[in-house]
Amino acid sequence: MFLRWMVRNDNAGVDFGIWQSLTPAQLSCPLDVHSGNVARKLGLLTRKQNDAKALAELDSSLRRMDPLDPVKYDFALFGLGVFEKF
Repeated sequence: MFLRWMVRNDNAGVDFGIWQSLTPAQLSCPLDVHSGNVARKLGLLTRKQNDAKALAELDSSLRRMDPLDPVKYDFALFGLGVFEKF
């Protein structure tokens, strides 16, 4: 999460984008129980465990949608898992 905040610039005040030495394309979406469950229900992830292989699979799915900023989907995946009965 910290890397996301420092590297991405969303112009909304959440992601500061003050670290210019990295690009959003170099980041991976954090995988936790909430984002993993939503990703599985959306068909972005088939692996049952939340481990390094699952992160690689999710990363690949998100990069197909946006190779320049795959981590931008983090809040949506996490938020749906936490706040909605998805």
